[in-house]
Amino acid sequence: MIAFRIAYDGRPFHGFQRQPDVPTVEEAVFDAANALGVADGKPEGYAAAGRTDAGVSAVAQTVAFECPDWLTPAALNSELPASVRAWASADAPDDFHATHDAASRAYRYHCYAPDADLARAEEALARLAGRNDFHNLTPDDENTVRELRAEVHRDGDYLVFDLRASGFVREMVRRVVSLVRGVATGDAKLAKVGRVLGPEQIDGPQGVAPAPAYPLVMVDAEYPMLTFSVDDEAAASAREIFEGLREERATRTRVASEVVERTRLSEP
Repeated sequence: MIAFRIAYDGRPFHGFQRQPDVPTVEEAVFDAANALGVADGKPEGYAAAGRTDAGVSAVAQTVAFECPDWLTPAALNSELPASVRAWASADAPDDFHATHDAASRAYRYHCYAPDADLARAEEALARLAGRNDFHNLTPDDENTVRELRAEVHRDGDYLVFDLRASGFVREMVRRVVSLVRGVATGDAKLAKVGRVLGPEQIDGPQGVAPAPAYPLVMVDAEYPMLTFSVDDEAAASAREIFEGLREERATRTRVASEVVERTRLSEP
């Protein structure tokens, strides 16, 4: 059994989990394993650290399955699309399960909020941290109690959220960010946090919609029993591809800024 750290750009995919007739990260992993002859369909013993929604990216998604020792991250990358890169691996015991054996998962959200008050964001997030029932921050109907560790800091125009828990219910991270941003910008009162964590179901306009998916990154899946080794060739490939994405997006930002500034200058 080998566990692989996987980085991916979530934009081209309809989420991580395999679905019929649409591209997913998991399907890309299965296709690569099949093309390399180490699986026929779903790999033996396969499991993943977690599921990410459409548009969500990852640095440390973790998948594990039965495969020969020669299947290094670089070898796996030879059949993966460029937007999905394995970059580290660890030998795992035969009974290892990437979902059940994860001690925690961590996500980072880059929230554009130049008008947000950091102190208010910190206060709202502190009230959400700890053991709470997040039933108003997910579409799930059961198993919604979680122990949340959370921090937020400002980086220029962005509030950067770091959230960690043993597991997350669907859309929980994005709805936490949405709620805290609303408090930090003055669109919602701090008392709303208490109402959201209370037993009453809050729906409709009074509820909390999820923040957009694309600024969210899965940054860690913690496995105390594993020691991951970085594959230098594979990691270099990942850096090269994502550096290209960073340059592309930076250029698109400059072009958009050009349009904004020139149309402003032309205003009467």
